[in-house]
Amino acid sequence: MLCLPPLLRSLLLGGLASGAALLPHTPAAAQTVSAPATPAASAPGADLIRIGGSSTVYPILVEAIKAYRASGQQARIDLQESGTSDGLRRFCSGQLVIANASRPISARELKACESKNIRFIELPIAFDALSVVVHPANRWASVISTSELAKLWGRQAQGKITRWRDVNAAWPDRPISLCGPGKDSGSYDYFNKVINGQVDNSRQDYTASEDDNQLVSCVASQPNALGYFGFSYYQANASRLRAVAIGSASASVLPSTQSVQSGRYQPLSRPLFIYVNDQALGQRPEVQKFVSYLVRRGLTLVQRAMVIPLPSSTYQLVETKLFKRITGTAFAGDLPVGLSLGEVLRRSLDQHKQPQFR
Repeated sequence: MLCLPPLLRSLLLGGLASGAALLPHTPAAAQTVSAPATPAASAPGADLIRIGGSSTVYPILVEAIKAYRASGQQARIDLQESGTSDGLRRFCSGQLVIANASRPISARELKACESKNIRFIELPIAFDALSVVVHPANRWASVISTSELAKLWGRQAQGKITRWRDVNAAWPDRPISLCGPGKDSGSYDYFNKVINGQVDNSRQDYTASEDDNQLVSCVASQPNALGYFGFSYYQANASRLRAVAIGSASASVLPSTQSVQSGRYQPLSRPLFIYVNDQALGQRPEVQKFVSYLVRRGLTLVQRAMVIPLPSSTYQLVETKLFKRITGTAFAGDLPVGLSLGEVLRRSLDQHKQPQFR
């Protein structure tokens, strides 16, 4: 049985209680995953469920679509991975029914949704550990501190911090190659906020991509490389990469399911979300059926995708939030930096008790 930290345990006792192998990814271009169209689909695209956004959440949706089709359900689903920011832009302009996000919706995105009269339901579906990784041939960087990460990745480092010994004097005098998410990635926003203090405080002289598989290849092909991306991509490629522990020589922690669920992997653990268009949910049975299927089988689907699941009981609370059609965000446009995962979940799932977040 999973041992829960106190905040998560209190969430499960209160809150809403009243009421496989990772698939190869396509680049940011669309991957359409569809069941055969039914005769009733007369208007082209009328029954198409468009989903896009985070590459970190993408593997979960791949597994959900596979399982949904295997269960005999018929739905036409277009799934794309292009980064959280791009996905939420398209969601708030009405182009997507569901947006995958590795961070909460921002204040700017909230205004964009409001300008188009788009109401949404915010559903946490998993946890992630932003993983700092190096090539397996790297034997010197086993632990890195948050201050060393800031020294390496902040905008002040551009063109100046270019060798391993520039980061830590005990490390060798070798060039360092950096691989990281692009500006449309929620991972970019979250990492920069927690490490560098601002979402846009990042050097730009590195190999950037919203496709995490490209970042995996970037690090795996260069012995002097360092990168960061979602945990599932590290886990699926652990034979080609080595994770670097976060902390100090006397107290450090590696990314893992256990370290995230226990709250020890700080500050690089975070919740993952899907945002669902409330109007589409209410008016389109195919959307309601698919989203309900995803949430009800959330634990299994997340585990198949090699992503870190929420506690099993929490998926029942997420389903209740969906059933009650609780719209809006629990985060008021802010990243939940400094909150434990238990506090993040409580804020999201107790939303019906907090009118200021509606």
